[in-house]
Amino acid sequence: MNKIVNILKPTGMTSHDVVSSVRRILSIKKVGHTGTLDPDAAGVLPICLNKATKVSELILNKEKSYICELTLGAATDTYDSSGVITFEGDASSITNEDIYKAFEGQKGEINQYPPVYSALKVNGQKMCDLARKGKADTIEIKPRKVKIEKIEILNIIENKILFLVKCSKGTYVRSICHDIGQYLNCGGHMSFLLRTSSGKFNLENSITLEELEKYYNDSTLENYLYDIDYVLDNFKKVELKDTALKYYRNGGTIDSKRFTNDNLSKNDEYVRVYCNDEFIGTGKLLKNNNTISLKSDKIFIE
Repeated sequence: MNKIVNILKPTGMTSHDVVSSVRRILSIKKVGHTGTLDPDAAGVLPICLNKATKVSELILNKEKSYICELTLGAATDTYDSSGVITFEGDASSITNEDIYKAFEGQKGEINQYPPVYSALKVNGQKMCDLARKGKADTIEIKPRKVKIEKIEILNIIENKILFLVKCSKGTYVRSICHDIGQYLNCGGHMSFLLRTSSGKFNLENSITLEELEKYYNDSTLENYLYDIDYVLDNFKKVELKDTALKYYRNGGTIDSKRFTNDNLSKNDEYVRVYCNDEFIGTGKLLKNNNTISLKSDKIFIE
């Protein structure tokens, strides 16, 4: 079962909890998630099974979308409602115009400071672990460049703002909430988060852990599993001739004369590799003057 399943993570579970549940339900040891989702958050969490774990990093790199609620008037040490309040301010005089202006500053490529309570590592240790040991003051938090593709306010009710955000990997929506609260000088924190998509996976094609178990027991789970190459549609396809299969399987370099297609360009780097219309893995293109060859990358064929 070298497949991907899109799990709808409930609140109250860590991403690792979901992995453990999938491992237990399907009796599979090699299971991995594709990007941590906070315990208090719910939503799309694609899970890779067996050899599909080789492409988990590729899914992790995909754009993600969220619906989030920001509560103004209080900042917390975790930047969400689970933390300790570190600052309280009066949000009653904040106008909608002020709020829209604050959100404008979160668009495009920005330098974002991640929360100290995050899984990012400093000198080999998670920042959240250091913070829980009372060593938060010893951590030098450096900004990271992230891209906010889209951020749209859905509604504003008193001090609560519901918004949609589409962003690059590595973006902390909690930090968006915290930074807007700082900009408005009243404090703010994330009070709700739902991940609505991760690459091609979304709420519509997700299933719950309860459904996963049901479909597995009644032998209909195949209808809810995705092939590995489903997430590689941004890579061009290379079809190999039969004579190249052994070279590919052994990690060799394959000349383009052994390809059946020639629609590649020097701008392509990674490709999906097929033989007899069967997906067998990914490859990296090597360019030398006017010639292109293929080097095996992630192999999914026995």
